Amino acid sequence: MGLFARIRKEWFIIGIVLVILSAKVHPSFGVRGGPLKPEVTVSYVAVSLIFFNSGLSLKTEELTSALLHVRLHLFVQSFTLVFFPVSVWLLLRVLALSSIDQWLLQGLQTVSCMPPPVSSAVILTKAVGGNEACRRFLRDFLDRRKPPFGAVSSCVLLMIIYTTFCDTFSNPTIELEPSSLLSIVLIIFLIQMGFMMLTFTFSTRSNSSFSPADTVAIMFCSTHKSLTLGIPMLKIVFAGFEHLSLISVPLLIYHPVQILLGSVLVPSIRAWMTSRQKAHYLDAV
Repeated sequence: MGLFARIRKEWFIIGIVLVILSAKVHPSFGVRGGPLKPEVTVSYVAVSLIFFNSGLSLKTEELTSALLHVRLHLFVQSFTLVFFPVSVWLLLRVLALSSIDQWLLQGLQTVSCMPPPVSSAVILTKAVGGNEACRRFLRDFLDRRKPPFGAVSSCVLLMIIYTTFCDTFSNPTIELEPSSLLSIVLIIFLIQMGFMMLTFTFSTRSNSSFSPADTVAIMFCSTHKSLTLGIPMLKIVFAGFEHLSLISVPLLIYHPVQILLGSVLVPSIRAWMTSRQKAHYLDAV
C-alpha cells in the first residue's frame, strides 16, 4: 500500500493527532468564550449532529435481525456493559495504588462503560446471516444518495476533540505525565488482548452453541468501544469539567489500538473461521 493510500485510509487517526497539536499551538481559538464558541457550536450543534447522524446511518432492519439472535445479542451486551466495566473497576482498585495519573484512571473506567460502535449491528447481521431486504423509503433514499455519514461524524468529532484539548492547554495547572500515558497505552493493549482471548475461549468451548461466525462477532463487538458516541457522551456528562481532556485520553487511545489489533488479527481469524466452517461442512456431508 502506497503512502498516500495509507494516509487516506488512516486519515481520522492522523486527524486526531493534528487537532491535538493544533490545540497545543493555539488553544485560545477553541476555548470556551473564544472565536469558535464551543459552548454553542460544540455543546449544542456538534453533539446533536453526532447522535442524529449515527441514528440515520443505523439500519433498523439490521438491528431487528440482530435482536432475533437473542443468545448472541445477550452475550455481547452483558459482556460489554456489565462484565467489562466491573472487571476494569476491580483492576483500577489495584492501579490506584500506583503512580498513574488518577484522571487517566477515571478515563479508563469511563471507557469500560462505553457502548460498542454503531457498526457492530452490521457485524452481527453478517455473522448471523440476517436479511438485508425490506428497506423502508428513507433507507432506500439514503442508500441511493449514499451520504458520507462516517466522514461527517469523524469531522465533527475532530472538532469536539480540538475544543476539548484547547481547554486543557489553556489551563497551566493541568499536566499529562509521559510515564502515566505510556502506562495507560500498555494497560489498554493488555485489556483488549486479554478480553479478546477470553471471549474467543468462551465462545469456542465444546459445549458452546456459537458458530464460528458468532465467535467473530463476539470477539469484536464485545471488546470494541465507540469513539464516535463516546466523546460526545463525555462532553455531556463532564461538561465544564477542567480535567475532561485527561478523562478523554484513554478513549482516544482505545480507538486506534482496537483498529490496529483488528487489522493484525483479521487475516488469522478469517482463516480460522473458514477452516472451522469447512470442517463443519465435511462432517455434515
